[in-house]
Amino acid sequence: MKILLVNKFHNVKGGSETYYFGLGEMLKKAGHEVIYFSMKDEKNVPCEQEKFFVENVDFNAPMGKLGLVKASLKMLYSFEAKAKFDKLLTAEKPDIIHLNIFQSQLTGSIVDVAKKHKIPIVYTAHDLKSVCPNYQMMDNGKICEKCLGGKYVNCFKSGCMKNSKLKSLLATMEAYVYKFKKTYEKIDLVITPSAFYKKKIDEAGVMKCPVIHMANFLPEGTEYSVSEIGSYILYFGRLSHEKGTMTLLKAYEKANADKPLYYVGTGPIKEQLEKYIDEHNLSDKVKLLGFKSGDELKTLVKESLCVVLPSEWYENGPYSIMEAMAVGKPVIVSDLGGLPEMVEDGINGYVVKPFDTDSLSEAIVKLSNSSRDELVQMGIRSLEKAESTFDAAMYLKRIETEYSGVLSVEK
Repeated sequence: MKILLVNKFHNVKGGSETYYFGLGEMLKKAGHEVIYFSMKDEKNVPCEQEKFFVENVDFNAPMGKLGLVKASLKMLYSFEAKAKFDKLLTAEKPDIIHLNIFQSQLTGSIVDVAKKHKIPIVYTAHDLKSVCPNYQMMDNGKICEKCLGGKYVNCFKSGCMKNSKLKSLLATMEAYVYKFKKTYEKIDLVITPSAFYKKKIDEAGVMKCPVIHMANFLPEGTEYSVSEIGSYILYFGRLSHEKGTMTLLKAYEKANADKPLYYVGTGPIKEQLEKYIDEHNLSDKVKLLGFKSGDELKTLVKESLCVVLPSEWYENGPYSIMEAMAVGKPVIVSDLGGLPEMVEDGINGYVVKPFDTDSLSEAIVKLSNSSRDELVQMGIRSLEKAESTFDAAMYLKRIETEYSGVLSVEK
């Protein structure tokens, strides 16, 4: 089978790219031919199909009015992507196209090309862009479902896209272009890493094809083992409000735990966290370690007491929690999105109320005061759930079956 994987980034920036590259490697090892379509970038992983990639577009970069107008038109419907995708499909003739994040930079124009070539499309929904113009279903730090069901004008009304009226207008226009052109109705199968995302996409009614839940997988060769009980509480990921990082800091202060708290990562509220730590005399117990990756990050996870992700938006199936569970770590998560699907409260960690420092503080105290035996048992339960849920071989078997099913329907 020849599979074309599509993602707007061809370098590892987050969970969708971890999935995109991991799936590609897994499919190649299974004997399939894998090709790619993405956006040009100096950080890209080398790729034979790069000559077909679109020029880089960064909507967050400073640009003049003319540049903004040009970028805006590209965001709504990219004729460059359409032409280059057509050339790629003509040259390579893939059996199936697997979309990941394609909106904004690549746009729905490539879906029209796929339909012209009569090639079936599978789409893994890593975010909620198909039902919410700003993809997070948040408005000024609060959960918002006003756009659900195609009422996208609410995005512009609230200015919720990066707190910018202009960016909110563009995101709203983009959503209506997709609705008018019935872009999502042209997809043949949608995969959601969480059951929660399946529920939201089903509620929105934007898809006409089957929407199935398949939990993300950890890379082939992942070593599943219960590591030693560590000495610190760990958060790793983006330092931003929607991740609950400030709520975590306040809850940790309230818990007065004897274990230190380590933040790994960077992000827009780094300075705000630093200021709070300094003003509340927490510098002896709270450490911001900056960005880490590879073996250094793996070691930090293995040597932690537990991993915390108190998100305040609809998380999907975050790799940070998957990776923590694979090394037998208890985890604390908020009761939002796909997170409670990963954690059984009191069994392999704790599920806490979002935005609630008291609930999170209580969970931190419970874990900090747990006996060694209790922590070991929680770690074992995390490991067992990771092995049974995130196994790469199991995912490969299922995705091959789904590909075959879509191909048989198309024929």
